[in-house]
Amino acid sequence: MNGVLMAVALGDRERTTTTHEELTHEELLSRAVALRPLLREHAAGAEADRRVPDEVIDAIAEAGLFGLATPERYGGHRSSVRTMLDVSAALAEGDGSASWVVTLVTACNWLTSLFPTKAQDEVFGADPGARVTGVLTPTSTTVRAEGGWRVSGRWYCDSGSGLGSARSDWAVLGVPLNDTGGTVVDQGLALVPRADLSLEDTRLMAGLRGAAADCLIGEDVFVPEYRVISVLAAIGGDRATEREDEVLSRSAFVPLLTLLLAGPQLGLGRAALRYVTEQAGRKPVSYTFYETQAESVAVQLRIAEAALRIDTAALLAERAAADIDEAARRGAYPDFTRRARVRAYTGRAVQNVLEAIDILLNVHGAASFAETNPLQRIWRDANTAGRHAMTDPAVALEVYGKALLGVDETITPLV
Repeated sequence: MNGVLMAVALGDRERTTTTHEELTHEELLSRAVALRPLLREHAAGAEADRRVPDEVIDAIAEAGLFGLATPERYGGHRSSVRTMLDVSAALAEGDGSASWVVTLVTACNWLTSLFPTKAQDEVFGADPGARVTGVLTPTSTTVRAEGGWRVSGRWYCDSGSGLGSARSDWAVLGVPLNDTGGTVVDQGLALVPRADLSLEDTRLMAGLRGAAADCLIGEDVFVPEYRVISVLAAIGGDRATEREDEVLSRSAFVPLLTLLLAGPQLGLGRAALRYVTEQAGRKPVSYTFYETQAESVAVQLRIAEAALRIDTAALLAERAAADIDEAARRGAYPDFTRRARVRAYTGRAVQNVLEAIDILLNVHGAASFAETNPLQRIWRDANTAGRHAMTDPAVALEVYGKALLGVDETITPLV
């Protein structure tokens, strides 16, 4: 998958927006849990149609779950990274694609909160229920123009683009920023109306098929200066927004964007564990005298191992979320080593979930891969999402190891 983020592009439709409510972490999580039966009901159809159906998108919107990172002054929730992580995990226990949509809309709505207030007003002031999506890879060209930039490019792996009520209103897109001589000196994020972009269907993924993965195309799009921010400045904690009172927007840039990708993984791992343990009480161990898997010590050991790996993943992700949230509350920006640790925690969490799911498929056997069995979809969704470049465990370990040892060599600015 290309880029720091794959995201869902959403667009023109009638949309019901809920009024602002002061919702606690527990209330938002409860709403996500309540949606699971609906998500499970539509999961197979979403995969077959390569889109999360309108009924599911509308239910998520009515529950207020697209507003987790929308600034509170526009009607969003007083949310936290931990809440965003837990909500996406809860949704993924119903359907990985639906969770991926919510997770990445949440991430891009949060990115929008880093832009100047004038840009935020254009997005959320005009529509408090606006959904923003995007791709951070700067697969584009930019030319300086009076008052801004002219941008052209093709941004791949923008999940869910152009599909019914799940379409977005805006996109945050990676762009190179040039000096007056045309030399690239920075990477930027451009906030562009979805109406200014066309779409190419590239939705041919093995997993997360319901979330899709299209290509957004821009041809000589004018983007005013106030709708372009520096990625390098944001990585260092320098935000373009004038608002210093909103805690969530003070969160560390790369750690937040990276950690949110672990949320769907946690839910997929729990869904696999639940399904296999439920079936173990009535499924025999083939070619043995065990009438049920639950009687087998070998199965018991592997179930316990899988459960511990999922629990370990959750503990690592929750610790990372606590680090980000606490620093944001204090108005402090985490140093390089702490940011590297979040990336390492995320990579290890994703790795643990993928290993747990492999164990569970081994327990359940070849039946796991029947088209009617939800396990094969869980396995494909988790392994597709788990290959996101930002959660690569080997890269994360190298970054963290160098930080711990004080090695100055930098292999990526995305820390």
